[in-house]
Amino acid sequence: MFVRTASERDLEAVRQLLVETWHDTYDAIYGSDRVASINTEWHSLSALRARIDMPQSEFLLADDGETIAGVAFATAADDGKTVKLHQLNVHPAHQGRGIGGLLLDELEGCFPDADKVRLEVEEANMRAVRFYVGQGFSKVGETGNCGKEGSGIKAAIFERPILWAE
Repeated sequence: MFVRTASERDLEAVRQLLVETWHDTYDAIYGSDRVASINTEWHSLSALRARIDMPQSEFLLADDGETIAGVAFATAADDGKTVKLHQLNVHPAHQGRGIGGLLLDELEGCFPDADKVRLEVEEANMRAVRFYVGQGFSKVGETGNCGKEGSGIKAAIFERPILWAE
C-alpha cells in the first residue's frame, strides 16, 4: 500500500469507499436512511471535488495500484499549528492492516508547522475510538455538531501532539 494525493480521476472510487464504509460503520448507530442522507451531502462528487484544490489542506489515498483502501482529509488550523483531521476512513475489507496509521502519519508530515492533530469522532464508533486511543490520542472535549455547523451530531474531540524527530 502506498499513500498518494487524490485527484479528479479518483473521486468516484473514493465516493464508493466512503458510502460503503459509512454504511458499515454507522447504520447501527444512526440508521441506514440517515447514513444515506449524510453520504449524499458529505460524500457527493462535488463535495469531494472541492477538497482537491482547497488551500492549506491534504486529501490523501491509500492505494495498492488496483484498489483504493483508505482516504484521509485534513486542513491546517490555528495558523498552521493544528492539523484538523476531517476524515480518515479505511474500507472495512482493509481495516486492521495499518492503513489508518499510515495515512495519519503521512498527513502529519504534510503540515510541518503543526504541533498537534485534532479530530472529532462519534463515541459510539468504538472501532474508531480504539484506533485513535491506540494512536496516542486523548479526549479533550465534545461537540454537538460533528463534521459541520448545524449537523446535530454529537462527538468527542480528540487530540495528540506531533513529536517531530530531530
